[in-house]
Amino acid sequence: MKFLLLVLPILAFSNKGLDISKKIEEQNNGFVGEESTMTMLLINAQGDKITRELVSKALEVSKEGDKSLITFKVPKDVAGTKMLTWSYKKNDDDQWLFLPSLKKVKRIHSNNKTSSFMGSEFSYEDLGSQELEKYTYKFISENDENWVIERVPVIKSGYSKQVSTISKKLMNATKVDYFNKRNELMKTATFENFKEYTVNNKKIFRANKIHMKNLLTKKESILTWSNRKLGVKHKSNLFKKEGLSEDF
Repeated sequence: MKFLLLVLPILAFSNKGLDISKKIEEQNNGFVGEESTMTMLLINAQGDKITRELVSKALEVSKEGDKSLITFKVPKDVAGTKMLTWSYKKNDDDQWLFLPSLKKVKRIHSNNKTSSFMGSEFSYEDLGSQELEKYTYKFISENDENWVIERVPVIKSGYSKQVSTISKKLMNATKVDYFNKRNELMKTATFENFKEYTVNNKKIFRANKIHMKNLLTKKESILTWSNRKLGVKHKSNLFKKEGLSEDF
């Protein structure tokens, strides 16, 4: 009996990171579908900037990971480029890239998901759905406003771990530190401009700006959202890979 009394508190502590992560997931479920206009700003180490405009759509899937479609609109050299993602709870995501110049749909293999997405500091992996089952969790610390949680991927990943600062009020990460396979702090993402959306009487917060800094290359990428809508009922046919090249 004494042994059990000693072990149970340790087990409870070790599961706290997972318990918090489950609460975060539950709070952010129920968005049904989403669409928005986005701007991607690329900043190189010398401070030079390139701006791209795109449209993003997402479909919530109840028993598996969500599906998303990103379409570039501006500038001309990337206009019509599309990325389709089918995410899964336990397996590698399926991702396809449509390149209009080649009129070809290219599958993104797992070996390439750590690569830069369209020259940005976001990788293909970063733009996949962050399903709960793909990580183990460790509680690090908390204060009145935030929790700090470490998560380690259990499937193939470009990261050894991620450390998230999570707002108790927003029930979302406000900062994520990404560590590479050498356990070096590689990138830091800050999540800003949170807005509240109501879907079926449920309040959901979403960041409308993500600033990703690569601490090793000194490059930065900033994603901003506008005209964002949640609760959009998309048709599932919109997220089929066969439809990626329909406009060409």
